[in-house]
Amino acid sequence: MRQQRLARILDLLSRDGHVTVAQVREELGTSDATARRDLDALAQQRLVVRTHGGASVLASSGYERPLADKASVHAEAKEAVARAAVGLVAVGDVVGLNGGTTTTEVARELARADHLAPADGSRGFTIVTNALNIAVEVAARPHARVVMSGGTVRPRSLELSGPAARRSLEEVVLDVAVLGVEGVDARFGATTADAGEADIGRTLAGAARRVVVVADASKHGRTGPQRLLDLERVDVLVTDRAPEQPLAGALADAGVRVVVADGG
Repeated sequence: MRQQRLARILDLLSRDGHVTVAQVREELGTSDATARRDLDALAQQRLVVRTHGGASVLASSGYERPLADKASVHAEAKEAVARAAVGLVAVGDVVGLNGGTTTTEVARELARADHLAPADGSRGFTIVTNALNIAVEVAARPHARVVMSGGTVRPRSLELSGPAARRSLEEVVLDVAVLGVEGVDARFGATTADAGEADIGRTLAGAARRVVVVADASKHGRTGPQRLLDLERVDVLVTDRAPEQPLAGALADAGVRVVVADGG
């Protein structure tokens, strides 16, 4: 339970750069004392710097949350979204995946999807990705082919980025790009954590016949610091709960099909 709280606090910090004890208390439903102890624990791990009444991201730390920490946040929603997204993939498709916890779940669902494992042993699908962990999830499956980008490894996210990654992905043709995001907003569209992630995401989108954004409801109306795609560039949003206004109206105006996962 505590690790989930700490992961959620880091999620808030990655979005806003600073949190107060009151915000932690309200977001996590804890007492002030528990919120302070959790912030102290993160400070002891040198992940944040304690401030009067709260905490901030260390400006010089270059901190990026590990995938294992992110995966525990809204895990059930991400799994539901992934199952729904895999329903949009057909046998023989070439699927582009960027890095992230939701797209990792998509990779896992692709690997075990019955409709993508032909009985005759032929290849069911191809994944093109810049994420090392996603490649590992799928590579051993006999009905799957994995194509990796080049680039420089980002240790915590296990993604390849930089000019080499972009150039290699510009050479592929995808049936569908499935993109994880930091947020989906009526005004700013799909956003992500940094310029490197946005660059890779746009490259995958530019190589694809269809663009699918996977985002659980916690990301509705939320924005990351870097723009990724305008809503007009998105064909399908897969989520676990129907978006509310103003996002719902913006998606409709942009012609984005919304797929709500079962149970959402």
